[in-house]
Amino acid sequence: MTCREITAARKFAALLVMGFIAMAPPSASGQTAPASDGKDPVLQAMLTELQRSKDKLKLENVQAPYYIEYRVSDNDQYIAEAAFGALRTSVRAHLRMIRIVVRVGDYKEDSYYGSGQGLTDVGPLDDDILAMRHELWLGTDRAYKAAAQALTAKQADLKQFKVDVPVDDFAHASPLQSVGPLAKLEFDPKPYEAMIEEASGLYRSDPQIESLSASVRFGASNQYFVNTEGTVVRNGKSVYQIIASGYTQAADGMRLDRSHSDEGRTLKELPDHDRFMASTRQMLATFKSLRDAPVTEEEYRGPVLFSGDAAASVVAGLIAPNVLGKRPRPGENVRTTGAWATNYKSRVLPEFISVVDDPTVANAGGEALFGSYEIDDEGVKAARVPVVEKGQLVNYLLGRTPIRDFPASNGHGRTGPGGVPGPSVGNLIVQSEQGMSSDELKQKLMELCKQRDLPYGYFVGTMGPASSPRLLYRVYAKDGREELVRGAVFGDLDLRSLRNGVVAAGKDLTVENRLDPVPQSIASPAFLFDELEIKRADASKEKLPDYPAPPLGK
Repeated sequence: MTCREITAARKFAALLVMGFIAMAPPSASGQTAPASDGKDPVLQAMLTELQRSKDKLKLENVQAPYYIEYRVSDNDQYIAEAAFGALRTSVRAHLRMIRIVVRVGDYKEDSYYGSGQGLTDVGPLDDDILAMRHELWLGTDRAYKAAAQALTAKQADLKQFKVDVPVDDFAHASPLQSVGPLAKLEFDPKPYEAMIEEASGLYRSDPQIESLSASVRFGASNQYFVNTEGTVVRNGKSVYQIIASGYTQAADGMRLDRSHSDEGRTLKELPDHDRFMASTRQMLATFKSLRDAPVTEEEYRGPVLFSGDAAASVVAGLIAPNVLGKRPRPGENVRTTGAWATNYKSRVLPEFISVVDDPTVANAGGEALFGSYEIDDEGVKAARVPVVEKGQLVNYLLGRTPIRDFPASNGHGRTGPGGVPGPSVGNLIVQSEQGMSSDELKQKLMELCKQRDLPYGYFVGTMGPASSPRLLYRVYAKDGREELVRGAVFGDLDLRSLRNGVVAAGKDLTVENRLDPVPQSIASPAFLFDELEIKRADASKEKLPDYPAPPLGK
């Protein structure tokens, strides 16, 4: 798997116990352990208490629930981190989260509003059926009472608004039953702790490196979901991740960050010792290149070529958030909340570009897709959804909360442990009808520069935070020579430039797996923009250390 740039926010989120476990894709063969006798105590407790609640839950002068759901997330994870050659964290944690939703009313108008949106609690870790039922009983009682109050408050609040096109509060869904094997986290931590210690110790090869760390994040998650519609789901998931990251400073004080990560659905998919060391050394080599690189000029406007890796980051930042069908707040008569809320059946991308979200596939472009799943977190079967067809927006990704023109879920309601499900990307795949090879794209970039009498164009290798390039090269029109530069930002990389500025795309896909807050995969070809603005970053520079680092070996 190719190296991926990781923002500080994503790295921090990966440290969170619940957030990391939520990242897991469906576990691969050989990494699961079936229930020994087919009688899972957690599932037994959930089904027994659900039936009891369905039969007996009714307060005087309060409508009985029309829908109840229980979700339990059983999470086992291991995190280890090393810095400057020494292990500084090694933690194994086990946690069970319970989420309970009780809906009063009906599918057209119900209590899922304010305090009536369910509750989350910590569940017992052992397999005591009675203890689990006790937690579910108390939680259901609280959720029911909150739902009854929420429905009254909602009906009063809605009288203030005029709704042009009424939309149901909750979508119907066919019951599903799928009880898969349980995931189990089994490994020897010692080799991995030794590997990250050694990798983080490579800072000794460059005295100007100011920070270098390496970490592993291993997790197994078993998700349970039952509801009164008859859906029963259990699935096991696992993920294994290894990361190296660091930073240095140029002579002018500019901070230069780099990172790389590898993910696997089994331990065998992670790089071995030699591969991980080689990729870490390669990352460290770019520190010197970046320190020596010239700062970009004040301003440039012209053609820019994005690698597949960089284009995937652009797709994740600009396209992914705007294809989610999120319910607007009461009183807002719009379809959804994204920037493409009013672009349904309008052109949003070049006509040779199409986009599909398909959680049912496991690979694209020869790389694993971590956004794959069979059933979403609302008990709906995953589905392939064409989102953009020949540049035209034709669909939104939806959970069970309908929006105007979209009354049903298309299997994209997802969340982390204990969270509230909402529409989310699974495997977002960009397709081009006019795919070009890497050499053809570079040649076209050079031709555009010559046509405009520009001495060079730009090639973006990887992206960093805030849509800024992290590895950026000048490509000279005369001979194709590439020169690394630093300190640049884009001035107009936005939805308009994506719609009107992309003039060519690659034929090969590059996959970027984003593992938080839920697993998502972006598969994109390279993009060639006809014109973008690149300018010098207006960033404050930190002072260099006033005296040298401690001498090595002392």
